[in-house]
Amino acid sequence: MAEVIEVVEEAFHEKACGKTEMPPKPGVHPQSDAFIHAMPAYLAKSRVAGIKWISGFPENPKRGLPYISGLLILNDVETGFPVCVMDATWITAKRTGAATAVAAKYLANEDSKTFAVLGCGTQGRSNLEAILTVFKNLEEVKAYDVNAENMRKYVEEMTAKHGVKVVSAESPKKALENADIVVTAGPILKNPAPVIEASWFKDGGFACPLDFDSYWKPEAMHAMDKFCTDDYEQLKYYQTQGYFRSIPPVYAELNQIVNGEKVGRTNRRERIMSMHLGLAIEDMATAKLVYEKAKEKNIGTKLAL
Repeated sequence: MAEVIEVVEEAFHEKACGKTEMPPKPGVHPQSDAFIHAMPAYLAKSRVAGIKWISGFPENPKRGLPYISGLLILNDVETGFPVCVMDATWITAKRTGAATAVAAKYLANEDSKTFAVLGCGTQGRSNLEAILTVFKNLEEVKAYDVNAENMRKYVEEMTAKHGVKVVSAESPKKALENADIVVTAGPILKNPAPVIEASWFKDGGFACPLDFDSYWKPEAMHAMDKFCTDDYEQLKYYQTQGYFRSIPPVYAELNQIVNGEKVGRTNRRERIMSMHLGLAIEDMATAKLVYEKAKEKNIGTKLAL
């Protein structure tokens, strides 16, 4: 995870310097609140290009299938030929957690002790792993999920894996109480019924929604002292598609903060949110890392294309 965080942070530096190409992701929507998105990107300095074809189907867990699935193709930047096809599920999980950790590094209080996660699935796990990588002194994790069994498994598994105090919360409100860092990781809904109220979020807290505005009421987002995002153009694109009907003005993109163009946190009491949409530059940076490690270890299956 530390390596993934490193390459994801470098990808944001490249974006800040205008060294990336990443059009807003087009997609198709076979079912209500389901999506299949194409996510191409090119990073000039890292010399990596490719595309992720990723889907999210909220009803999949009822079928015993994961919510997110996909494939990723890397292309040779000299010839355009595909050089690798890989699963995108692991990459999506790890790079999303890494992006949260990068944002928290710049926008959360350095001595943050309590982490709240709403949604105890794959992203709830990878985001905890990433936050623990950056915030070594984290003391408590408060977890909430609408599915009590998912929450029980999360508490048990994350306690065993990370050796940190993980407790279940009886409600979203209880999870947020006194939490220094909050991640919401439910399904993305076009017509959400958000529950988080402004008064639940502490002064000095940092929030990173991975599920758009599905969990956060508009007034809770408008109560932020700074509202950031990982990509402003993609945020505007999603607004044209019917998402984000009431959000605050964007203070900065994450790459501007990482690169020092905009100031991140200026005092301990600021409430800051970074709305993450998930960027293809993160996927390609992580995929290159995986591809290079596979070549070093001589693993994988060679295909005649």
